[in-house]
Amino acid sequence: MTVRRVVCARRVAVRALGCAALALAAGGCGSVALAQAGRSPLSFERRVAPFPVIDSAGRPYAEPFLGGFDVPRPQLVDLDGDGDLDLFVQERSNAVMYFENVNGRFTWRTDQFLDLKVGEWYRFVDIDRDGLVDLLSESPVSYIRAWRNTGTRQAPRFHVAADTLRDIDGAPIPADRQNILNAVDLDCNGRLDLFLGRVAGTVDRFEAVPGSERDGIPRFVLHTARFENIEVLGPIPGQPMPRRIELGGTRHGANTLAFGDVDGDGDDDLLWGDYFEQGLLLFENRAAGCGTPSMREPPRRFPDSSSVLTSGYNAPATGDVDGNGLLDVVVGVIGGAFTPRTTAVDNLLLVSQTARGVFEVVTRRLIPTLDVGNESLPHLADLDADGDLDLLIGNKIAPDDGESARIAWLENVGTARAPSFRERGVLPIRGEYHYAPSVADLDGDGLPDLVLGTWRDRVQWWRNVGTRTEPSWTLADSALVVLTRGSNTTPAVADLDGDGDLDLLVGEASGQLNYYRNTGSRTVPRFELVTDTLQGIDVGRRSTPALVDMDGDGQVDLLLGSEDGGVQLWRRVGVGDDVRFERDTSFVIATDAYSAPAVGTVTGAGVPSLVVGGISGGVWWFVRARP
Repeated sequence: MTVRRVVCARRVAVRALGCAALALAAGGCGSVALAQAGRSPLSFERRVAPFPVIDSAGRPYAEPFLGGFDVPRPQLVDLDGDGDLDLFVQERSNAVMYFENVNGRFTWRTDQFLDLKVGEWYRFVDIDRDGLVDLLSESPVSYIRAWRNTGTRQAPRFHVAADTLRDIDGAPIPADRQNILNAVDLDCNGRLDLFLGRVAGTVDRFEAVPGSERDGIPRFVLHTARFENIEVLGPIPGQPMPRRIELGGTRHGANTLAFGDVDGDGDDDLLWGDYFEQGLLLFENRAAGCGTPSMREPPRRFPDSSSVLTSGYNAPATGDVDGNGLLDVVVGVIGGAFTPRTTAVDNLLLVSQTARGVFEVVTRRLIPTLDVGNESLPHLADLDADGDLDLLIGNKIAPDDGESARIAWLENVGTARAPSFRERGVLPIRGEYHYAPSVADLDGDGLPDLVLGTWRDRVQWWRNVGTRTEPSWTLADSALVVLTRGSNTTPAVADLDGDGDLDLLVGEASGQLNYYRNTGSRTVPRFELVTDTLQGIDVGRRSTPALVDMDGDGQVDLLLGSEDGGVQLWRRVGVGDDVRFERDTSFVIATDAYSAPAVGTVTGAGVPSLVVGGISGGVWWFVRARP
C-alpha cells in the first residue's frame, strides 16, 4: 500500500494486528489513524463534488454525491429573476432541493432551499398576484399552508401568511396529502383557481374571492366539485390506459396535477400523473383561447408514444427548459403500481418539445448523480492493492433484478491523495437482498475478503481466491454468524478485544448491536456471541455500525447509522477486552433516513472522509473540517 507506508510505520493500529490486516478491516491503512489527537470535537462538512467521479460509459458526474433520487417531485420556476427556469426537487419531507439554471445546466445549490419546512408536498404559485412567486405546502396533516413572498424578484423571502387556506366561511380547505395540487388562473379572469385532486380520481375546483384577502392570502369558494366531470380510474385488465368511470374503470389512487399549454393553442391543458398509470394523461383544453375551460373529452396518454412509461405515479412540471420557446415537461417518478424498483434510478425525465407537437425524452436522469437504487450501504477499502481506497455500495434490491441486491464497485483510478472514481460495474455476487458490504482479511492471506450482511439473520463470508491486483471471491460460509433474533445484518470488522485477530460487530433491524468475539485465530476465524445487546445501545431501527479510530488514540471507535437517519459517534472508553463505548453528543451529522456510514482516508494522509448511504440510493460525502 502507498496510503502511505509511513502511516503503517506509526503503529497506531490496535496492538498485535498487522497493518495490512487492519487496513482491510477498517477500509485502508490510512483510514485507521485519523490524525486526531485527544478527544476534541470532530466536525465534518458535506461535499457534493469533492473529486471526479465517472460513470461506466466515461461520463463525469457533475455532482456525484447528492444522495440519489427515489421519489423526486420537480417544479420549474424562475425564482432568482434572471429570465430562465430553475429546478426545484422535493426528495425528502420538509425539504426542497434547489438547482440553479446556469447557462442551460441545472447546478445544485442546496438541499434545504431557504430552510422551508414544506411537509410532504409543495407548489410554487403567485397567490397574491403581485408578480412574486409564493408557495403552497402541506400543513400537517392534510391542510394547505400558504407562504407569502415578501422578498424581491432576485432574492425571495417567504413567511407563513396562513396556516391553511380557507373557504369564504372561514373553514379550512382539506387536501389529501398523497396528492399534489395546483393553482392557476385557468379562465383568465384575474382570480386564482385552486385544483385539488382527490383519491377518488376526481378534481375539486375552488376560486379566489376578491376582497377576502388576509395578509395577501385570499379565501376561496368551491366552484365545481367534479371539475369537467373528470374521474380517473385504474386500468381494466387488458386495456392500454385508464378510463373514466362510465367506461368501466376499476381503481383510483394518488395523483399529481400540472397545467401548461401543451398543444400550443393559447390555453392551459391538464397533465395528470396517477398511481395506477404508467405514463401521463393529457386532458386537452379545447376552449377557444383562454376562457371557460373545456376538458370533457377522454384523456390520452402523453406523449402519444410509449416513451414515458414508468412504474407509475408520475409528477409532471411544465416550462420551457431549453429556451426554444416551446413547452417542455419534467417528470419525476414517485413510483406507483408498476414495480417501483425498476425506476429507482432513472426517475427524473426531461421530455423536450423539439418542434411544435413533437415531444422527445431527452434524458431519464436530468440530474446525473451516483445512485444504486435505494437503501445504499457504502464501504471504503483498497480492493486492487494499488494503494488507494475504492468504494463499494450495496443496495436493497437491484433495479434490473427483482431477485437480488447488488454491490457496485467504483474503482479509484486516481491516487491516495488525488482520488478519481470510475464505475467498474457490479461484483459477481447475487442471491440475497440488502447487501451490506464490509472488507477484511479473515483468513490472514493478505487478500481482502468480503464480509456481507443481508436481509436475513446471518452474515456471509466470501473468500478472496484471486490475486492482490485481480480479486475474485467465492462463498466460503453462508452463515459466518447467525443472529439470535432479528434480520438485516450489517457487519463491521476490527480487533475489538486487542488479541490480534478480527472480531465482529453486527447491526440489525432491531436497532441494537451484536458483538461476536473471534475465539479462533487470524487465519482460522471462529466467532462466538458475547452479547446481542452490546451496552444496551439502541438506535430504534436498523443499526448500521462502522468501526474506526476516529480520534487517533489507538482505540477503535464506533460510528452508527439508523433508520431515522443521521450518524452517531460512540468513542471507545474501554481497553483490551473491555469493549465499552461512550456517546459523543457533540458529534452531529444529519443525513437521509436508513443512514449507513463508512470512513476512509481518501484525499490525503490523516484527513478522513465520512461516506454515508441512505434511503434514496445515493451517497453523501463529508470531509473533516479543518480547525
